[in-house]
Amino acid sequence: MAEMVNVFLFGKKYSVPSNLTIMRAMEYAGYSLVRGCGCRNGFCGACATVYRIKGDRELKVCLACQTKVEENMYVATLPFFPLVKQVYDINEIKPTEQIMMQLYPEIYSCIGCNACTKSCTQGLNVMQYIAYAQRGEYEKCAEESFDCVMCGVCSSRCPAGISHPQVGLLARRLNGKYLAPKSEHLEARVQEIKDGTFEELLENLMQKPVSEMKELYNNREIEK
Repeated sequence: MAEMVNVFLFGKKYSVPSNLTIMRAMEYAGYSLVRGCGCRNGFCGACATVYRIKGDRELKVCLACQTKVEENMYVATLPFFPLVKQVYDINEIKPTEQIMMQLYPEIYSCIGCNACTKSCTQGLNVMQYIAYAQRGEYEKCAEESFDCVMCGVCSSRCPAGISHPQVGLLARRLNGKYLAPKSEHLEARVQEIKDGTFEELLENLMQKPVSEMKELYNNREIEK
C-alpha cells in the first residue's frame, strides 16, 4: 500500500496516496473533473494549479496532471484564466512592429519584474519572448514561446496585465504565415488531402481491427 499524505483541496482536508498526481488525488478524494482536466499529459495547460506547503511562505504553481502530492499541500486549481484575446484575420495582418502595438499594446508596459518567467509551469523565459515581441522579432518570439501550453499562470502574476500566451501565439502565427521557410512537401501533401487522394485508404483503415492497425503502424516505412 502506498504511503498516505494529507492534502487540502479547496480548503478541505483529505488523506490520499503519496504516489498520486494532484489530479488523481482530486479524483481519489471524490471530485468529478469536468473542467481543467484536458490531455492529462502536460500538453494542454488546462490544469493550471496554485499550491503552498504548510509553513512555507512561497506560493508555487504547476500543472496538476504532472505534479505529485506532498504532505500538507494546500491546492487550488485555475481551470480558466481570463486572458485578453484579440480578434484578427491572419491573412489581413502583417508581421510589423505596429501590429503588436495595435493588438497587444500592454506589452510595452512591462516593468521587467520577471514574475511571468518565475511562474511559468513549463519553465519558459516568458519575459524574454515578450521583449522579442516588443521589438518585432517574431521569429525569436515564436521559438522562445514554442512550448507554451496557454495555461495563463504567467498572466495571473503580471502587474502590467499582459496576456503573454496570446502574444506568443500571435508571434507563432505571424512566423508560420509570413516568415518561416515554406515547406513544399507539406503544401503538396495538404493539396493531396484536399483532392481526396487518401479517402479510400482511410476508409479501408477504419474497417480494420485495432490490433492490425497497431501492426501496420509499428512496421510502417518512415520517410527520411
